[in-house]
Amino acid sequence: MTHHRPTLPAVLGLIALAVPVLIALGLISFAIGGAAELAGLTAAVFPVLPVVTAFLWVDRWEPEPPQLLLAAFLWGAGISVVGASLVNDIATTGGGDQVAAVISAPVVEEAFKGAFLVGLLRLRRRELDGMVDGVVYAGLVAAGFAFIENILYFGRAFAVDGGSVATVFLIRGVLSPFAHPVFTALTGIAVGLVARRRNLAGGVLVHRVGYVVAGYLGAVGLHALWNASAGLGYLPAVYGVIMVPLFGGLIALVVWQRRREQRMVSAALPGFASAGWIAPTEVPLLASQAGRRGWRDEVRRRSGDGAAGAVHDYQNAVTELAFLSDRVQRDTASPDTRRWHHEALAELKAARDRAVRAPQPPRAAQPPRAAQPPRAGQTPPAPQPFRGEAAHPKERFQ
Repeated sequence: MTHHRPTLPAVLGLIALAVPVLIALGLISFAIGGAAELAGLTAAVFPVLPVVTAFLWVDRWEPEPPQLLLAAFLWGAGISVVGASLVNDIATTGGGDQVAAVISAPVVEEAFKGAFLVGLLRLRRRELDGMVDGVVYAGLVAAGFAFIENILYFGRAFAVDGGSVATVFLIRGVLSPFAHPVFTALTGIAVGLVARRRNLAGGVLVHRVGYVVAGYLGAVGLHALWNASAGLGYLPAVYGVIMVPLFGGLIALVVWQRRREQRMVSAALPGFASAGWIAPTEVPLLASQAGRRGWRDEVRRRSGDGAAGAVHDYQNAVTELAFLSDRVQRDTASPDTRRWHHEALAELKAARDRAVRAPQPPRAAQPPRAAQPPRAGQTPPAPQPFRGEAAHPKERFQ
């Protein structure tokens, strides 16, 4: 997780990703008409909002770069939709609708969606700290895909028979808005597992590739089962016996991983305080969401949104450094980890330089009594100077 202000290349990249989205919308308009597309777009907004909100909520503890989250959504809504549509049209011509729905659609759609996750693993691996990040990115890619797909389905129902819109909306928008995210989450979990492993080489590379392939095949299999059950009339059984328990299991996995990540950060904080990277009085405040939120709320009340944003950046920088420290301690660091570690230290120092001017939270916001909280209005003490790049013994590595 690195947070930089969007650069010109990043902005141009997002614009480039938005072009296929416009192409997809144009193709839908050509197929069903502008009025039907507008009706479909209006209806599709309702299921996509809670889905995106849910994944952003999951991402609260260690927020990913907003521009990368937006890129994930645009990739799903644009490149994945257009690419899969072209291949599925060919499959439909050669084998019929059932072949396209059960074989072509799952294989091709999950491949296009999963390509974004593999790209992150290869090009932005630092942003992937484990299964939760994999699920978040997978969920947003799939949410973008489902959003455009829903525009088509809702709009087509409106164009053919306005009365059937409610039925289609009930099935796709109410009962199964998380279907695509659950499919692609299997690939995301696999990618997140690989990201936590040592740099890949030789036989280890084959082993890690196997993780990703297994996740992808799981996504394809689940997607194919869903589509086949819809065509054969077994959708209610598959929904109740497989999809609902799987969705519950995914929620349980994310909650478990988030708690594990919180414990990981909490365990690293005393060492950070000893190294002079954070103030000792900040340890209990950084160890929980409640402490962090209380700190930001108080700073916002006293000094405004700008100061609260600086404190938020500082909190995120501490979390990022804790995740990198865990990689080192678990011996899962790649050769790039040393560079990431240096960058994270610099980001932490820069964020603290901004946050140090904001008021500390009051006593009421500090969880444990033994924490020796600073007096209300007291600003955080400046960190001890960084002693080069060496610091806490567990942070050292060759």
